[in-house]
Amino acid sequence: MPANAAIYYHPEGFDTSHRQLMGRHAAGEAFLRGYASHGDVRPFYCFARHQEDFADFQQRIAQLSGADRPTVWIPHTRPGELAEPGCLFVPGPTSADLAWQRRHLEPRAYSLCGVTHTIASAAVMDMIGDLMIAPFEPWDALICTSHAVKATVDHVLEHWGAYLDERTGGRARAPLELPVIPLGVDCDRLSGAGQAERWRNTRRAQHGIAADDIVVLFVGRLSYHAKAHPLPMYLGLEAAARRSRHKIHLIQAGWFANAAIEDAFAAAARAHCPSVNAIFLDGRDPEIRETVWFAADIFTSLSDNIQETFGLTPLEAMAAGLPVVVTDWNGYRDTVRDGETGFCVPTVMPPPGLGRDIAFRHAAGIDSYDRYLGHASLCTSVDAEPCAAAYGRLIENKDLRRTMGAAGRRFARDRFDWRVVIAAYQELWQTLAERRQAAAPRARAPAESAHPLRADPFALFAGYPTTRLGTEATIRLVAGRAGRWFTTIRDDPIVSFAPYLFLPPKECEALLSRLEELGACSLETLLQPLPAARRALAQRTVAWLAKLNIVQVSR
Repeated sequence: MPANAAIYYHPEGFDTSHRQLMGRHAAGEAFLRGYASHGDVRPFYCFARHQEDFADFQQRIAQLSGADRPTVWIPHTRPGELAEPGCLFVPGPTSADLAWQRRHLEPRAYSLCGVTHTIASAAVMDMIGDLMIAPFEPWDALICTSHAVKATVDHVLEHWGAYLDERTGGRARAPLELPVIPLGVDCDRLSGAGQAERWRNTRRAQHGIAADDIVVLFVGRLSYHAKAHPLPMYLGLEAAARRSRHKIHLIQAGWFANAAIEDAFAAAARAHCPSVNAIFLDGRDPEIRETVWFAADIFTSLSDNIQETFGLTPLEAMAAGLPVVVTDWNGYRDTVRDGETGFCVPTVMPPPGLGRDIAFRHAAGIDSYDRYLGHASLCTSVDAEPCAAAYGRLIENKDLRRTMGAAGRRFARDRFDWRVVIAAYQELWQTLAERRQAAAPRARAPAESAHPLRADPFALFAGYPTTRLGTEATIRLVAGRAGRWFTTIRDDPIVSFAPYLFLPPKECEALLSRLEELGACSLETLLQPLPAARRALAQRTVAWLAKLNIVQVSR
């Protein structure tokens, strides 16, 4: 049986119906589809905060797998149950909170495995830094979706480690694995399933595109500051269109964050590629996302933004049989073979040291994250002439389009189909499990030190009260406060808002009955008949009963 993992699940991370559709949503939905189809595990484990989230997980797994598959809910409040699947997969960078949470248990109880999406934000950079100071283990992993991403993570860890060494005189390190495993695509789904020709004819007819016209396609968020600046695409296509006898159409299937950005794109298209028919479609529409590939002859994505890490759409285009023109930029160079499945256009960025003021302004809160991305993008160039040459070669050569499209389809299926990627995930999880099981046992962290910055409040603030409720304390009932008073006050919302903290009502009543029989006695005597596993909870319950003025504590 392949290695299993519980999926850290919240519907938002696996749903592409958002009005603000992000790459992580598409990647999450695609992963879950791939895992449901190719995971070959029983059961599917779901680690979620709420039962309604688990119900959503069950429904999605059934829909995506086409069968009623067994599922198990592991509530967020019971992380110890993650030992059963042996691994927790997080559809994003692994949170330090999860590592600290595990430290309350046994560090070898289970592995933690995350995956990178965008890594440019301050929040994600902090998560990467946490890899060196939170209790991550050698049986944990952060999957990097491209070699470029791994190089960035290595850079952050190297420089953060140097700072920590300088600060502490020690040797800081991140013990977890940083394997490179790409995102996946559903190649069967993108094959057209016998509908490709019909979808092509219908979509092109809707926009008055003739059979001999050439359609270039971009799919993705339409943002000049946070995705791909459109200027080199517009300039390159304009130059290619002026040299060609073909009518060129550019379909941009995506969405705009606001009307100002939409107006800017439309104006830039009119100004910089007037010879090209610019068509904008709402890429959030599921039907458009499924069929638009087949209307195109060429796919392009000239990403120049540091928030991009992998780039799923060129892979989807190759799986659909399209040749691609992309930038030689981070994850694209892992997924596109220059001259074989398409063309990679060079990019230029200033050298290290010239962006310190950009980093400072973002860190100081002067510039928002979007501005930080946009400022870095404005300094990153893509030469329009190589773009024009690549577009021109594909526009004028139908055989080259067909050859590169076929090569891309083979490459996508061989290396990036979810069947292959899920197998790589499970191989990693198996390796982590073997490493975890071979590790020497660890002593469980004392409750008050499992997380030094999230200590037991009764330890952390022990200097606040006059005294503490130790087992040597004398406990007595307050006259007239047992019986009916307890049944009245215990349900008052001002004292009943955290029932998990205390013994359930029947056990409370039994404790009070025993105290009534004994009269004044030490807390140790009162608790003596209880099972050892219940005494700590009962001791805390006595503190609550004292707050309710049912019992009185004295030394």
